[in-house]
Amino acid sequence: MLACRAACHYRESIAPSPPLILGRTDELDRLSALASGARNGRGAALLVRGDPGIGKTALLDEATRELPRLRVVRCDGYEAESAMPYAALQRIGTPFAEHLSKLPARQATALRIAAGLDDGPPPDRYLVGLGMLSLLAAAGEAEPLVCVVDDAHLLDVESLEVLAFVARRLEAESFALLLGTRPDARVDVVVAGVPTLDLVGLDALSSVQLLNRSASAPVDPYLASRIAAETGGNPLALIDLAREFTAEQLTESSISHTPIPVGVRLEAHYLRQVEAIPREAQLWLLVAAAESTGDRTLIDAAAERIGLPADAAAVAEHARLVSVRHAVSFRHPLVRAAVYNGMPANERRRAHEALAAVADEQGRADLAVWHAAAASVGSDDRVAARMEQVADSAGGRGGSASRAWLLTRAAELTPEGPERDGRLLAAGEAASAAGAAGLALDLLGRLDADRLDPLALGRMLTLRSMLAIFVADHDGIVEGTATMLRVADLSHGRAPELEQRALLRAFDFELTAEWAVRGTTLPQLGRRFAAGADVADGPMSLQLRALSAHVLLPYDEAVPVMRETVAMICDMDDAQLLELGSVGVALTMALWDERTCVELLERTLEAARDAGALTVVETTLWVLGLLELVRGDPAASGRYIEQVRELRRAIGYDAQQVVNASYLAWAGAPTEVVEQVAEGVLATGFAGAWTVAMTGLGIREIADGHYRDAFERFRPMVERNFLQVTYQQLPDFVEAGVRSGRAEAVRDAVARLAEFATVSGTPWIRGVAARSEALLADDTDAESRYLDAIRHLERATAPGDLGRAHLVYGEWLRRMKRRREAREQLRVALSIFTRVAAPAFADRARRELEATGEHVAHHALGDADVDALTPQEATIAGMAATGQTNAEIGARLFISVNTVDYHLRKVFRKLGVTSRRQLADRFTER
Repeated sequence: MLACRAACHYRESIAPSPPLILGRTDELDRLSALASGARNGRGAALLVRGDPGIGKTALLDEATRELPRLRVVRCDGYEAESAMPYAALQRIGTPFAEHLSKLPARQATALRIAAGLDDGPPPDRYLVGLGMLSLLAAAGEAEPLVCVVDDAHLLDVESLEVLAFVARRLEAESFALLLGTRPDARVDVVVAGVPTLDLVGLDALSSVQLLNRSASAPVDPYLASRIAAETGGNPLALIDLAREFTAEQLTESSISHTPIPVGVRLEAHYLRQVEAIPREAQLWLLVAAAESTGDRTLIDAAAERIGLPADAAAVAEHARLVSVRHAVSFRHPLVRAAVYNGMPANERRRAHEALAAVADEQGRADLAVWHAAAASVGSDDRVAARMEQVADSAGGRGGSASRAWLLTRAAELTPEGPERDGRLLAAGEAASAAGAAGLALDLLGRLDADRLDPLALGRMLTLRSMLAIFVADHDGIVEGTATMLRVADLSHGRAPELEQRALLRAFDFELTAEWAVRGTTLPQLGRRFAAGADVADGPMSLQLRALSAHVLLPYDEAVPVMRETVAMICDMDDAQLLELGSVGVALTMALWDERTCVELLERTLEAARDAGALTVVETTLWVLGLLELVRGDPAASGRYIEQVRELRRAIGYDAQQVVNASYLAWAGAPTEVVEQVAEGVLATGFAGAWTVAMTGLGIREIADGHYRDAFERFRPMVERNFLQVTYQQLPDFVEAGVRSGRAEAVRDAVARLAEFATVSGTPWIRGVAARSEALLADDTDAESRYLDAIRHLERATAPGDLGRAHLVYGEWLRRMKRRREAREQLRVALSIFTRVAAPAFADRARRELEATGEHVAHHALGDADVDALTPQEATIAGMAATGQTNAEIGARLFISVNTVDYHLRKVFRKLGVTSRRQLADRFTER
């Protein structure tokens, strides 16, 4: 990695000098506000975007020219670093290494591994991002800080992703981040969610002023106005026109209608200036242009290697095309582009060859291989092998995007054959890990499947299937189970671990596409699980046996096998849990063991947060949100959904796209809206999510008293029996059937629930089974079953089912004319439904209470004070109430300690508490 050249300086001034640039008052005010915010502990970021020559660098320079009591750090992007993971980040962070000791150990370790200073498992880029956020926040505490990163479009992808993450998480830090970039689709994707300032040309008056300020003599006003219009107010074009042409020449240009040099024409204009200097100086400029970092030592050594005279640099500098100091700086990036693009291809390769040789001599392998690749034409096995080595090194530091780029280029330099295919496949896998689904699919498209060996073909099919979920490819999702079974068959007898892993992935696809799966059946899948369990011992073998039992065996025979596997999963360490723990959700739900399911998910969530694996954090939060709906607690589900939204904001995704159709149903959204959302999800192949949405609608219809509609909605789902998903629908199917006069149609469902209760015996299943039996029982037997249901559910952790048990018991008591007792049960039900924010059930309980003659006030759901908190404040307050420190909360929510403290102060003020103990009391009351 290149040595740090970040320019750090501290300025303090009492009387700032007047601005050096014209026509940018509003823009300067906006940047000045960011700097002032940093000085006052309000962190923020801004991306300044504009065409070449539009004045981005000048604006950033002027905005940071005189900042009282602020430290300014600068870092420019370099093309040669674009495939060196975290290269720019290291240059930014090096001046603040003294603050590393203040960071949580995992964050500090992630930064050191990313920088290549320590060995260790490749860190997730979001853990690196949190470490960088903490480092800059700590540096800002010591001294308010502004970081300026120009030419961000040339940064390595990993550094850009981390800086974008930091930019989105700034809130209560003494730190501001300013990024400058040309319009670039890749940058737009990475920095999504970061505030942007799009620079356009100067206004007419400022353009004329700039032209005259730069010219050696006044320019005719009419001509100046025309030049300003034709250049679009591009400051660089105006300055260079004024400096390169006399007023007479400008007039002649205007009379002859010659196009004024701007944009591409401006680059051609610079090329003509380059062509006017001696050939040796042109070649020296080419070497400097090829070595984009401006490293003077490297450029001089390469120029000497080519045989250029020592005074070539001085000639180029005298022509005012470059500045040659400790580093070489081109007058403008367009000058560098003109030099490089204007030279013949063979001369460019010659320059890169010289730079590669010198970089090798200096022990700078990353830079050497980059130049060697630029110098290569056609196939070059030697360079390709070196690029693969550098790619592996990049991957070892967590640089998946850089690894993908390096392997792609290595494949391009490799002749047709297995080695090229292997590099393309590895590049695709790295691109997928980096979230670059489009690139990964493009790389897969270059492969000839007929030429791959079985294991390589299995890798290709696996990657394609995983990408199908990422891009919501309907066919890829519904055929994913069959595809992964094919992968398992390809691995059979060759790689037992890969075979078993493919079978577990097949189950994941089965749950995703559910009844819409194509190409295999559930019994076939169960038999293949059983066969796959025998190919090797270990955790995956136990999981496959449990899944096979779940699919194929009678419930009483399957439960012991599933319990053994759940116990094994509970004993896993965090790393194993992240890798293999997802099966635990299906098995615990099959056992009606909601308590263990939540414990496993919460452990997974903590492990993923500690590892910085935000994609796993997001998935786990989403599953927890769904589980809370199964447990009948939409308020808790809503909090998880909001955490997913906040996480998506941190990652840079559109948080508004986080929609849980089942939650909408519980919350009271119109049926047609929920159905539209569900149908949209189904069209992408996610039939499992559709089932969850339909279940939510059916429950809402029960709450509203539309029992016939609920019965008709649940009946096809129950008849299409699907593992534990159908288990959860049976109690609702029973209530809908009994209340709609179809008691006989649901007797089998009640019997199944009774069997589950006998075999599994958890409080949850025993409670819902007893409640279902009570609904079907005659009046002499019903009461004892209602009381049993309440007794069992009070020991469970499913508040919705407990509330519904009190509700139906209260309704039965009212029909028995036992109004006083009915009121007691209905009040409990109303309290529960109010607390969990289930408005339809709360209204039903309220109507029943009023039918007993009791007047019920229509209070808003939830605790008024706590509900006044924003979702992020509520999350932070809840964590603080459980005793977590600010540092622990920040690490779990991917925000700085300063931001945690900022929000807690607001929470204390809103709730009227003065200590964490009081805060804990308030949350315990809920």
